[in-house]
Amino acid sequence: MPELPEVETIVQELKRRVVGKTFNDVEIKVLKIVRFSKESFNKYVKDKKITGVMRRAKLIILNLSSNYSLLFHLKLSGRLLLLKPKEKEDKTKHSHIIFTFKDNYKLVFNDLRKFGFIKLIETNKLEDYFKKEKYGPEPLDKRFTYKTFKEIVDKRPNRKIKQFLLDQTLIAGIGNIYSDEICYYAKVHPLRTMSSLSESELKRIYKWIKHILRLAVKYKGSSVDDYVDLSGKSGDYVKYHKVYRKEGQPCPRCKGKIKRIKLGGRSSCFCPTCQK
Repeated sequence: MPELPEVETIVQELKRRVVGKTFNDVEIKVLKIVRFSKESFNKYVKDKKITGVMRRAKLIILNLSSNYSLLFHLKLSGRLLLLKPKEKEDKTKHSHIIFTFKDNYKLVFNDLRKFGFIKLIETNKLEDYFKKEKYGPEPLDKRFTYKTFKEIVDKRPNRKIKQFLLDQTLIAGIGNIYSDEICYYAKVHPLRTMSSLSESELKRIYKWIKHILRLAVKYKGSSVDDYVDLSGKSGDYVKYHKVYRKEGQPCPRCKGKIKRIKLGGRSSCFCPTCQK
């Protein structure tokens, strides 16, 4: 599933390329993906201009001149692609929702597994929606200070670090890729409980949350499965992964063998030698 850096990459590209564009039409090939009717589209989206683009957790949000917003969640295999007027509409056979702009550019929602969704919500009710979904704070926000992080830790002292990082109600946007990498850089074992971590270990985790996520955004995310950016290009951060999906390979730091374990149905890769 695309995580914060992948979603943020798409959001930044959308800000540059679609703000100011006006919707003309939508072709819905798979009805279950959209959580709004054709009538709602015609009333609140058609002929409406995109006034802004934002991200919350793993959501891509297009704010419209109708005071409604389109929310896209890519889930496991979703992609958003922006196609030029004469560019082939169907880059793969899994393009299920096709938005056409007045200038004939197309915004395509492509999803192999069809788990992603698009919702239409009043813009002034977005915060209520985020509260209902119980999203935690944004880790790259300036307000996400070490003090804030520590307060969250104190509420979940018995949570294992891996599970803690994956919990979207505690910190929004981190998934399997970056939780593994954060634990590696912080030199902590993913099965450690939060209460077992020293102050210096907690500070290392906090530091690497921000550093790794920023760096991954810089390199346009990690293309390990289906993720590509708005132009269909792969993200480059996968080249910098240290442990994620590297079971059996030597640790870049100590040359010990990277191990994989299952935790709550999720895989976790780490170095048992230098992650204590």
